[in-house]
Amino acid sequence: MGAVVGVVAFLVALVGLLAALGHVGYLAMLNSAAQKRGVAGGATKEYVSGRWKVAGGTAAVAAVGLMLTGADSVPVDLLGLLVAGGAGVAAKGALDTTRNQFRGRA
Repeated sequence: MGAVVGVVAFLVALVGLLAALGHVGYLAMLNSAAQKRGVAGGATKEYVSGRWKVAGGTAAVAAVGLMLTGADSVPVDLLGLLVAGGAGVAAKGALDTTRNQFRGRA
């Protein structure tokens, strides 16, 4: 039973980390495009610079949660699942907010 919980916790934590890294990647892409536009990309660069803390924070928390799932203890696996899963949900919300900002739906 503990092995099944460990595998499920690992998979949920991995998905949470991937969602957080997706937000980081999207911000990196926006920043790169804004830098290529020069002065015209100034507003985008300013917006992206304000979102790095959220993206980095959720990625770091998700990584810690993923590391917690490597324990041989079911309660620690569940804690890792909750931490990384929560960070993934927060990162998905932040990514949606960022995407909507540049699609005119803000």
